[in-house]
Amino acid sequence: MSFIVVIPARAASTRLPGKPLLDLGGLPMVVRTARQAARSAAARVLVATDHADVARAAAEHGVEVLMTRPDHPTGTDRLAEVATTLGLDDDAVVVNVQGDEPLIEPALIDAVAALLARHPDAAIATCAAPILDADTLFDPNAVKVVRGANDRALYFSRAPIPWARDALADGRRRLAPGLPAWLHIGLYAYRAGFLRQFPELPPGRLERVESLEQLRALEQGFPILVHAVDAVPARGVDTPEDLARVRALFDDGETPPAQA
Repeated sequence: MSFIVVIPARAASTRLPGKPLLDLGGLPMVVRTARQAARSAAARVLVATDHADVARAAAEHGVEVLMTRPDHPTGTDRLAEVATTLGLDDDAVVVNVQGDEPLIEPALIDAVAALLARHPDAAIATCAAPILDADTLFDPNAVKVVRGANDRALYFSRAPIPWARDALADGRRRLAPGLPAWLHIGLYAYRAGFLRQFPELPPGRLERVESLEQLRALEQGFPILVHAVDAVPARGVDTPEDLARVRALFDDGETPPAQA
């Protein structure tokens, strides 16, 4: 198996301006993320950015950088430009690691890439963890996925799916015993051929309703495989509270996890 990791990194962030450049134990966040991704089996790790400061910071720390256009509507569109610029074969596997994931587990990157590599008929692979509490199940910011018997995604939603009709008939919010509820984890592996097709695909009705980009692929008939993990991986950095939590880990000299 051979694959590359691409880390899309935009400097714009409403809650954390300049997020890729925020300091984590003496290194910019995007550099921490790239170094963690480099602990995977990836043949190549590069940062894709439209911001000169991000590119400069990555290059100063030995991270490969590719400058991309500033007008991409999604991170997947940015990856499509990378696949075209690099001239990747259609079957090449590209793993998308977000630039705010300095604690990403290298073994999880490997597992998602390997899942896609084992299924040449699939275009995308991602991962999910079991939902163990009702708050997560009913949280619209927590994306749920329903998996088929062949590990293929049937649907993604912000709603609590699957709906346990009998257990929830009284209107109470609870986690039904044995409910196969899965939390989607936003780590993706793509085939380069699909990435090049993605910008030409029209946004789907379900994508617009749910505001979930991955539904575009499902609506257009592209299979998405789902790798199941036992527990939710370490969270990325989305809020000031997340930043304080992760900074504390690096300030204490802790080493990010190496196993999924």
